[in-house]
Amino acid sequence: MWVYESVDDAVADALRLSRAMTFKAAAAGLPLGGGKGVIMLPSAGALSRRGARTAVLRDFADTVEALSGAYLTAEDVGVTTRDMQIVAQGTSHVTGLPRKDGGSGDPSPWTAIGVEIAMRVAVERRLGASELAGLRIVVAGLGHVGARLAKACAKAGADLVVSDIDPRKRELADRIGARWVDPDGALSVQADVFAPCALGGVLSHATVGRVGAPVVVGAANNQLATDDVAEELAALDILWVPDFVANAAGIINIAVELRPEGYDPRRARADVRGIGDTVRAVLDEAAAEGITPLEAAMRRARRRIAEARALTPSAA
Repeated sequence: MWVYESVDDAVADALRLSRAMTFKAAAAGLPLGGGKGVIMLPSAGALSRRGARTAVLRDFADTVEALSGAYLTAEDVGVTTRDMQIVAQGTSHVTGLPRKDGGSGDPSPWTAIGVEIAMRVAVERRLGASELAGLRIVVAGLGHVGARLAKACAKAGADLVVSDIDPRKRELADRIGARWVDPDGALSVQADVFAPCALGGVLSHATVGRVGAPVVVGAANNQLATDDVAEELAALDILWVPDFVANAAGIINIAVELRPEGYDPRRARADVRGIGDTVRAVLDEAAAEGITPLEAAMRRARRRIAEARALTPSAA
């Protein structure tokens, strides 16, 4: 749920996000496709009227229901578990509902855990560091996932720098002992790790030269403005872990919810830990083939998609 300048922008974002979800599920080896729903708000104050948010969510539920199960929705940017409860009043094709309602709950804690796992693999490969303690880590974006990742990094003993477009998030920075920087300057902070956890497109041909860290791994979707930025990052000797690999824990958790035997948090934790193995496999293939981690991750995803298609009977 977001304010877009135009319908074209909203559609483009939905297409980018659904592409990322497809690669995310495939690279993680999940028996799921990829899709993303975007709720376009006309203005920042569009939901200020009493009942407006509920009305918007019910309209979205009607759209999801019309797809007859081809698309399952869950909370993401701008949406909460409580919102999903409203959506569930209009469609059964909802995941991530509270545990008391038979769901797996908010996926953001799992996503943060997965990104931390990916970060630990990346710093070991690029910096030879076995721990996050003492590393300077910049977390840009303190939303549901970014805030949890920042707390985890602080707990691990990192020298933490954080930013967000919402100045009220500075209270969190003070509470966890992090240094606050302006969002425009976060990318350029000299650090060991830059973790983009806000919206996408932060890494572009115009900005990549400003990256102040040799490792980039974060929770944001579509971190690259265009895929060819991955080549430029590699040329600058910056190790970027593809976002759809690092931030896959949310959908991994959802996949556990969809298992016939129902949701088991122990199974979810075990499956989320597999992100570390996936990152290692991607980085190994990239090094062996002389390609970028993005290309290695996309090859992995495409192999899984091809395997799934081979097992699917052709439509009559």
